Amino acid sequence: MADHHGAHIEDGVQLGSACRIAPGAVIHAGAVIGPGCVIESGAVIHSGVRLGESTRIGEHAVIGRVPTLASHSRAPEATQTPVEVAAGVSVCAGAIVLTGAVIGEGAVIGDQAHVRERAQIGAGSVIGRATAVDNDVIIGLRARVQSMVYITAGSLVEDDVFIGPGAVTTNDDTAGRHSGEVPLVGALLRRACRIGGGAVILPGVEVGEEAFVAGGAVVRADVAARTVVAGVPARLLRDVTDEELLENWR
Repeated sequence: MADHHGAHIEDGVQLGSACRIAPGAVIHAGAVIGPGCVIESGAVIHSGVRLGESTRIGEHAVIGRVPTLASHSRAPEATQTPVEVAAGVSVCAGAIVLTGAVIGEGAVIGDQAHVRERAQIGAGSVIGRATAVDNDVIIGLRARVQSMVYITAGSLVEDDVFIGPGAVTTNDDTAGRHSGEVPLVGALLRRACRIGGGAVILPGVEVGEEAFVAGGAVVRADVAARTVVAGVPARLLRDVTDEELLENWR
């Protein structure tokens, strides 16, 4: 293992020009580091990770780790498959991105966030501090996912969705009391919908385009496009007005 200004870079790493790698960073063989990247102290880059130009990996972030699954886990077995991190991405301090994840150009993965295996984060999206994006989740372009959100496995979050702090999605109506043949079904959050802080979205619920779920709501049925729901359980309050549409707030 070579020493590069106090960092540990194994033989077989492809290191681009003008990179800044802090003391204590570790880069394993087979990683590809694009030009102009910044890798801060204590960060770990595993084999198979590909960092695009001018990405920034924060202190003690870990990219490309293979997860340890419980014996009863229903997630597909994870292997050391490539992690693709596009140009201009910031993975902040203490964040963990597992094997097979794809992070789009200019996205931000906040401090202590956790992006599980095979998840996809679209270009320009922001994943807040301590948010968990579970395995096989797809998040579109320009999504804003605030702090301490949980996006359950199998969910689809379309472009321009806003998810407030502490919101939770779920994928198992039985809370684990079912046979292995019963499918888990995540949330479907359509384009430009908004989920308020602390809301809970039950398994399989679809929130329609430009809909708004108020903070603290418990949503157990589909929400129609351009409607506002609130309460426990969530009930229709009104329609979303033309003035509230995303096109007026870009």
